[in-house]
Amino acid sequence: MEWNIKFVFSSMAIVLTLVAFLPYLFSIIRGQTRPHVFTWVIWGLTTLIVFFAQYEAQAGWGAWPIGVSGGITILVAIAAYCKQADASIHPIDWVFFLAALSSLPFWYVMSDPMWAVILLTTVDMLGFGPTLRKAYVFPDQENATFFVLFILRNTLVLLALEEYSIATALFPFAVNIGCLALLFLVLFRRYQLRTILK
Repeated sequence: MEWNIKFVFSSMAIVLTLVAFLPYLFSIIRGQTRPHVFTWVIWGLTTLIVFFAQYEAQAGWGAWPIGVSGGITILVAIAAYCKQADASIHPIDWVFFLAALSSLPFWYVMSDPMWAVILLTTVDMLGFGPTLRKAYVFPDQENATFFVLFILRNTLVLLALEEYSIATALFPFAVNIGCLALLFLVLFRRYQLRTILK
């Protein structure tokens, strides 16, 4: 019984991943959404590595939505770059990007999924930095529905985990917090800017 419900939660999370990403990708292609390229490169790299760490830590079905998400996140970064989305680079963006790249050797050196996930989750949260900065200035260039779907997706990922530990649960929990913060910022800034323009 437990295996079946975990599989169902994982399948639902994968479907939500696709439902969230496909319109987001199309909105990038149409030029309606202009994500920050650095952020998506950071998220793609860290998400794929976290998938492998979770898999090693026995996350089971709960790891698979993270793996699918990592692959699609790389596609978002490529689409954003090809459509010349927001590739503006500020000094702080380089800090986030270099922090993400520097995390990769730790996976090899530490060989412990828990420490790898802690480090990569930290780097992934730093990856929110450029997008938060951009969303504050241009809140209409972000897709709020996408982040709502990701909050639901990560909740399902947490429910699908077969083994609960820091190595398996920290990443989806932290990403939920990041998505909530970004969603709040986007909605607040849209409201604030519309009030100013009235």
